[in-house]
Amino acid sequence: MLLYFYPMSFKKVRVRFAPSPTGPLHMGGVRTALYNYLFAKKHGGDFILRIEDTDQKRLVDGAEDYIIESLAWCGIEIDEGVGKGGDHGPYRQSERKEIYKEYANQLIESGNAYYAFDTSEELEQMRNRLKAAKVATPQYNGVTRETMKNSLTLSDDEVKSRLASGEPYTVRIKVPRKEEIRIKDIIRGWVVVHSSKIDDKIIFKSDGMPTYHMANVIDDHLMKISHVIRGEEWLPSTPVHVLLYKFLGWEDEMPEFAHLPLLLKPDGNGKLSKRDGDQLGFPVFPLAWTDPQSGEKYSGYRENGYFPEAFLNILAFLGWNPGTTSEFFSLEELINAFSLERVGKSGSKFDLEKAHWYNQHYLRAKSNKELAELFIPILNENNYTADVEYVEKVCGLMKERATFIPDMLEGKYFFERPTEFDETTMKKKWKEESPSIIADLREVIESIKDFTSDNIERNIKDHLEKHKISIGLAMPNLRLLTCGVGSGPSIFDVIALLGKEETLSRIDGSLELIQKQQPVN
Repeated sequence: MLLYFYPMSFKKVRVRFAPSPTGPLHMGGVRTALYNYLFAKKHGGDFILRIEDTDQKRLVDGAEDYIIESLAWCGIEIDEGVGKGGDHGPYRQSERKEIYKEYANQLIESGNAYYAFDTSEELEQMRNRLKAAKVATPQYNGVTRETMKNSLTLSDDEVKSRLASGEPYTVRIKVPRKEEIRIKDIIRGWVVVHSSKIDDKIIFKSDGMPTYHMANVIDDHLMKISHVIRGEEWLPSTPVHVLLYKFLGWEDEMPEFAHLPLLLKPDGNGKLSKRDGDQLGFPVFPLAWTDPQSGEKYSGYRENGYFPEAFLNILAFLGWNPGTTSEFFSLEELINAFSLERVGKSGSKFDLEKAHWYNQHYLRAKSNKELAELFIPILNENNYTADVEYVEKVCGLMKERATFIPDMLEGKYFFERPTEFDETTMKKKWKEESPSIIADLREVIESIKDFTSDNIERNIKDHLEKHKISIGLAMPNLRLLTCGVGSGPSIFDVIALLGKEETLSRIDGSLELIQKQQPVN
């Protein structure tokens, strides 16, 4: 028998992001939230945040707040759900217990689910028997359930007695035998699974909480979710979910499914997991996180200096492409360009160099004023002070050489006079004639009245050409004396910003220091 599950047509698109607060939100989870958000906004729909906290034993303090803060930092706005409210709440599954129990009872009464009283020891014994019989995937299914302790094998009186005594139990879905389930996935096309491959999963626990399988189906239906967009790790569970839709009489209202590809490590070998945090040289969490139990710290994209715009572009392209050569999108542009049909099936490798490239692009795109606002706190932390207008000009010179805001601190020479000098430049460029060449350049600089970068460059180059002195011999040393380094922005721009008085003073002071510290080659 074939069971076909076709998606329904909805008047309004409603999607949900439904993380579990069992720790920090992985970047793969943020990508799932982003794709849901983009799809909803593209179609004028709603983006809902639902917290799936049915596994109470694994809840972590602060994780829910972390999820909400992460989405806010990314600019992913919640239309409805935890922290926002709405007409379909509560939006935490732990607050919906009575709702689930009603549907669990309905499934039992219709014969599509049953009570199971097996202990953990009995379940282990069953698995061991199957392993000994060379069964590849031991599971509680249409065959093994006939040998176990459940309401299908026990008398009605015994079942009632066990329930009345408070004996622990679970409720399992009764998966039909010898049926083929076909599901249309937006990304993967038709997915075909035979019911013999599906175990009778637990859908309700004796603590009064449902498992993910049941809770998400009921919540998606009651919250009128039109599309379930989630990671491919949930694809094997989808046949169970659609069976629940059928058993509950909702198959004509089933949402469309789209299962996203995995995020892979940079070498392509394996899924990029939470355990990879910082071990591979980059964050896997949007925000920094400190484990409340172990005290272990994990870095975040925000604290590592990434801009939200860069982070969103990084994530958007990990699985999706716009079909054009464009690589930089604002959030609004992503909304307009996004489609699930252009999401691939294969896993996507994280590329750290590409991530840096994105951040560099968005850093350079910011105004000097915006950069100064971000840079000044870093200067203050390093005991550097300067007026805002000056810092803005420094940012204008340094941003082409920076990937992250702290990188602009390489230009600390804008805020302090050099006391040490780049050894490589000294060895290669500082020659016996260097002091006299610099002395002549000092006079040229002192004579310049209109102290602009263009005038400085023209006067110095005219002088060098007139006296047949190579730029390669003179300019690295001029930079060395004024900045202490061997490379940086245009030295003419640097000198113009420092000003004539400061430049001349630095040349004099550095010459004196070099004569004390470095013998002439």
